[in-house]
Amino acid sequence: MQTVEAFSSEFWTAFAPETVLLLGLAALFIIPNLGNAKLRIPLTQVKIPWFFGGRRFRLTGAAHLPGLIAVGTLFSAFFLATWSQFDDTFTATVVVAGDIQLLKIDAFSRLFEIIFLGAVFLASMASLDRVPATIFEETDEMEEMYDNRRQADLYLLMLTTALGMSLVALAQDMFVLFIGLELASFATYVLVAFHKESKAGAEGGVKYFIVGSVASAVGLYGLSLLYLWAGSLQLDVLAATWSTNGSEVLPIVALGFILVGFGFKVSAAPFHFAAPDAYSGANSPVAGLLATASKGMGIVGLIRVLIVIATPDVGAGSAIWLIALAVLAVVTMTWGNIAALGSTNPKRMLAYSSVAHAGYMLAALAAVGAWVNGDIEGPEDYGAAVIGAVLFHLTVLVAFKLGAFLVLGLLEMEGGASRLSSLAGLGRRDPLLATSMFIFMMALAGVPPLAGFMSKFLIIAGLVKVGVGEMWAAGGPVSFADIHWVWWLALAMFVNSALSVFYYLRIGVIMFLEPPEEGRRKPLPYGISIRMTIWVCVVATILLGVSGDFLIQLCYSAAETLF
Repeated sequence: MQTVEAFSSEFWTAFAPETVLLLGLAALFIIPNLGNAKLRIPLTQVKIPWFFGGRRFRLTGAAHLPGLIAVGTLFSAFFLATWSQFDDTFTATVVVAGDIQLLKIDAFSRLFEIIFLGAVFLASMASLDRVPATIFEETDEMEEMYDNRRQADLYLLMLTTALGMSLVALAQDMFVLFIGLELASFATYVLVAFHKESKAGAEGGVKYFIVGSVASAVGLYGLSLLYLWAGSLQLDVLAATWSTNGSEVLPIVALGFILVGFGFKVSAAPFHFAAPDAYSGANSPVAGLLATASKGMGIVGLIRVLIVIATPDVGAGSAIWLIALAVLAVVTMTWGNIAALGSTNPKRMLAYSSVAHAGYMLAALAAVGAWVNGDIEGPEDYGAAVIGAVLFHLTVLVAFKLGAFLVLGLLEMEGGASRLSSLAGLGRRDPLLATSMFIFMMALAGVPPLAGFMSKFLIIAGLVKVGVGEMWAAGGPVSFADIHWVWWLALAMFVNSALSVFYYLRIGVIMFLEPPEEGRRKPLPYGISIRMTIWVCVVATILLGVSGDFLIQLCYSAAETLF
């Protein structure tokens, strides 16, 4: 492991993906504003070229240029992060400012960087069609004029979201983590309400902003209590202090406030009420980003707080969050699936589906906490195995959850996707697209051999192994009286997964068996970039389910760095 000073030459090399994002942001600020402006020297008639402002050049004034810059920047950052993960010379790096650790690159944080950058890259690529730029110099259509004027704004927000998420993945100080979380959050608040001319977009954005701001304020208050208690917000200092004084009242109260903030990010009940409105009001690539990468931010925060800091091995008082998290997980997954059953809006249905998936991951974190607490006698690799399963689930979720939203994005391009009936007849109008949507639904339901089945199977298997403990390895008979309560979390996840199959299959029935709506019998818009993104998601969903061993091993290796 190497240590570098913040903003030194080694810093920019080690953090190449983030450096590329900063350069991309600078390019988006500068290049679209280049023009033939001139600056007059005071008291003279001499004018010198200034270039910032004036009449834009033909190239720099092109409406589609910001999208191309953003997509190129995100692809470069994603490539650099992925390449370093498979580089044999990769070395863990800690960034310090004096005696304070700010950021850390290791297998765990790098994997989350890849997840975040990949999700934002796919969403940005799909937005090239979902929020298209008109290449003609003049247009009379108000919607096209709106889209052209907002290109730079949209992709600035996308890059800001990616940068904030990367900070969350790398943070070794809770305040730095909070800064990254808010940087990404404020950008997503604006992205949700980006189509402010629509009632759903404005309403969803306002609700998401208000609820998110309150949740962030509560979480920040919890951080202030932690600082008051420990005198530091460094992860290692907080973990060391918790190991000796974690059963005191103040840190437990602080932990409860912090869980509110992260509970909102993962859309855990009862902090999920703004999510359905936000998902349905945002355009589909942004909604897919909220359902995948934004949820991953919350999981990173929960892992840092619950697994790294609040290691509950110092008595029953410090382990109080275990039972609370387990109950929250069951309520979240059950509420999400029941609400999705009655939803008639496909985007709201996918929003409630995301709530259920949050419950599955919270159950896994509760199981790891029980293992760390010493309640369960078992091999040392149990905790890493469960965390690795969560990482794998988050990774493949980008493929089939984002892909499902992008199919709805194509429907929005021809007039909206706010009703399940808008999917009717899709099997006749566009068989390949309907098949892709059906594959995404089956992956969300956990049907083999797709990636969703493998990710759910790994989580349930991890929960069962933790719940049974050493009796699993012994191979003898196991009675219900002997197993740990974690086993019941696995049962709850299994039952909820079976319940979710109904509303996922309902999408297939509507697409292939019902006739299309009036006015929706023509072929769908072509949209080459959004269709390419959908095909990428389809291929990833299938291949990572059939032969995803390398990714599973990568996730397990990343999880081992936590322990």
